[in-house]
This record gives sequence, structure tokens and C-alpha cells, in this order.
Amino acid sequence: MEVPNFKIKSVEGIKLIPREERIKSIEKAGLNVFLLKSDEIFIDLLTDSGTNAMSQEQWSAIMKADESYAGARSFDNFKNSISKVTGFEFILPVHQGRAAEHILDQVLIEEGQSVLGNIHFDTTEAHIQHRKGIPVNCVIEEAFDCEKELDFKGNICLKKLEKLLEKNKENTAYVLHTVTCNSGGGQPVSMQNIREASELCKKFGVLFFLDAARFAENAFFIKQREKGFQNKSIAEIVLEMFSFADGCTMSAKKDAIVNMGGFIAFRKKELYEKCVPFGILFEGFPTYGGMSGRDLEAVAVGIKEGIQEDYLSYRIGQVKYLGEKLSEAGIPVMKPIGGHAVFVDGKKFLEHLPQEQFPAHTLAAELYIESGIRAVEIGTLLAGRDPETKENKMPALDLMRLTIPRRVYLQEHMDYIVEAMKKLKERKEKIKGLKFTFESPVLRHFWSKFERVK
Repeated sequence: MEVPNFKIKSVEGIKLIPREERIKSIEKAGLNVFLLKSDEIFIDLLTDSGTNAMSQEQWSAIMKADESYAGARSFDNFKNSISKVTGFEFILPVHQGRAAEHILDQVLIEEGQSVLGNIHFDTTEAHIQHRKGIPVNCVIEEAFDCEKELDFKGNICLKKLEKLLEKNKENTAYVLHTVTCNSGGGQPVSMQNIREASELCKKFGVLFFLDAARFAENAFFIKQREKGFQNKSIAEIVLEMFSFADGCTMSAKKDAIVNMGGFIAFRKKELYEKCVPFGILFEGFPTYGGMSGRDLEAVAVGIKEGIQEDYLSYRIGQVKYLGEKLSEAGIPVMKPIGGHAVFVDGKKFLEHLPQEQFPAHTLAAELYIESGIRAVEIGTLLAGRDPETKENKMPALDLMRLTIPRRVYLQEHMDYIVEAMKKLKERKEKIKGLKFTFESPVLRHFWSKFERVK
């Protein structure tokens, strides 16, 4: 395991409440881990979004923030840092990633148009559908094989992309390549794939964007795995990645290592100016965009810290350590291990449960009861229903995500997670599936409630 490039000077206490209390808590929450209270959680692996530990440099910058409504110097620091890292000149701040999707889709999507990508995440797909657009996933077929060892399982299938663009370029709003591919198990995308997807978009006159929430982790994998990049710095790789895109959306709550923030970045002024009015309408003035000056300053520092190679080596190494330990214990996980999380194959772990009983979500609820650990489902529950048939979608992947916040947990925490999963494995045949008692109509995994199938 890599040695961290930081030392800890402030800590937050956590408490493991008794098993009986955990059972009461999860039952009260309708067997939905999203509805648990933080004081009921021992180790929180729900998400790496906004749950990171900020550095002393970030906290110092926060103290110097300019909270002016318009024209704040904190925005200049924010913009200059992002432009230096990404190469994009025109930066529109937003409070988080889904706000970026909201604004961009207001401008780019007309009813009935498609947005093509590797695998769209939940809020991405929901915003496309909210605009009456059609999200289309074009990831390579190997992405759906959890056992397949492949360096870049997040790659878009170029043949499928070209075929769809050739057939329907006039009705394609844009192409969105998510780096790394969260819904596919946190798998990276190669530079070659980004470049070739960009070239196809140029050929057919379609805009090409990156969902850059975990761009730095993706760049680290490129350096480690792709020929010709071993001697390049992360900063150089990042600039090359972005050079192929017309712009990007980003939740800064991931690789900029902050608790709140995001942005849309553009190569051309014209598209930026089309988005600005919606930014003002939904988020605020273009020099704060739903963020305080403190948030802007934290991002300005964090986006530079997030591309430090020694930090990334430890961060991704910690996730790899957990994944390898789980695999050694016979827990079925997505391979190779992704950048921000270990994804347990819920369908394989609870193979006695039919997919309509949400095996990965069931596993998350049982993991909480067993250990006080909160994980999250990325699978059948998250996939929702088909807009036309109203039937549950049955995705090929039904995964439980053990998401590791940045600079928060130690190796001993990883070992505790492994032991908890071993205990679950011992009693997995006795675990019963779940069914709805209340199904939320939008992004149902956040707000729905369940009961056990008898």
C-alpha cells in the first residue's frame, strides 16, 4: 500500500452504535441507506462527493475569501486555477455537478434529441430525460463483465458511436464521455479513446464534452497503463485529455477535493454566452454561480492539489488495497479495481435473489446492519423504469459501491470493511430481498422505502 503524502492535524470522532440500534435505524429509514442519519453511521462509504478532507491550504484560502456578489477576486482565483489545469478559457461556476448538467442541457437539448456517452450516471440521465432527450449508452461490451481484466473498461465503443452519429447526427445534441466511468465500476478511459471519440464528433459536426468529476484519477490510470504516457506528468496528461473536448461539466466535490462546488468549462465564447443567462437564472451571478467566495477559494486550491501524483498514488492505492483484500476473501468485485470505489457484484454475491428484488441495494442494507458501514447501490434500483413500458430496467451490472472519500479513512478502516464483508458472506444465503413500500417518481434510489420480501 502507498504511503500517504499528508499527516492528520484534526480528527472527527465516530461511533459504532449497537447492532440492535442499527436494525431499528435501518427499519425506520425504510431500508434505504440514504435515509439514515450520519450519527447512525460508523464508516460512511455512500459517496466520495463532497465528503473529502480539505487541506490546511484550502482552509487558509477560505479565510481570505472575497464574498462580493459580483466581480469577487475569489472568482478570479477560481477561474485562473481551472483554466491552468484544464486549458479552457471560459468558466461558469455552479454549486455542484447536477447544476452543470441542468444548465448545459437547457441550451443544447431539444425534445427528442439523443445524448451519447459511455455510461451516463443517474443525475446525468435524469437531466437529459427532463429535457425530453434520450440518453444512449455506448460503452464497450467488456464493461459488463466484472471478471474481465482490461485496462480501460470505461471506453466508449467507437464503432457504435460512429454508427449512431452517421445515422442520427442531426438529432444528436452532444456526446458526453464520463472520465472515469462511475456507473461502469469507476473504470478509466484511455487517451486514445478520448481522442478518437473527439475525432468522430468533429467529423459529424457534433459537440464533444467530458464529464470530468474524476478527471485526475483518470489521468493517473492513463499514466500507469497507456503506452507513451509513463514519463508525462499528471498535469500534462490532464491538459491533453481536455484538449480534445469542446468543454466539460464538473462536480468539484470529487477530484477538486472540496465539500461543495462545480463548473462548466468551454473552449468557445459563444457557447459560454448562451449558458450564462441560465446560470444567472438557476445559480446566481456568473462570478459566484451558487457558491460562496469560500467555496470558490477551496476549489481554486483543491483542483491543483488533486493532480499531485503522490496524492493520487496513495488515493488510488488505498482503493486498490481494499479491492484486492475483498477479492482474496472471495468477495466478487468489479475488476480491475476502479479509482474512487470498490464495486461488489450484487447479483453474484446474492445469486439466490432475483434481480427485481434489488440484490445490490439489499446487500447495502445488510452491510449496515452487520457493521455500521454505509455503502450504496449502483444498479437496478438506480436504473429506474423504462419511460415507455414503465417496467423496471434490468441493467447488466447490479453493483454495491464502497466509495472511499479522499484523505478521510485509514488502512485499519479498510481492514474493518473486509472483515464485515466476510461476515456477510457467511450468512448470505439467509438474506431476503426487498420490495417497494413507496417508490419515488424521480431518481428513486434517493427517496424510496422498502420492506423485506417474505
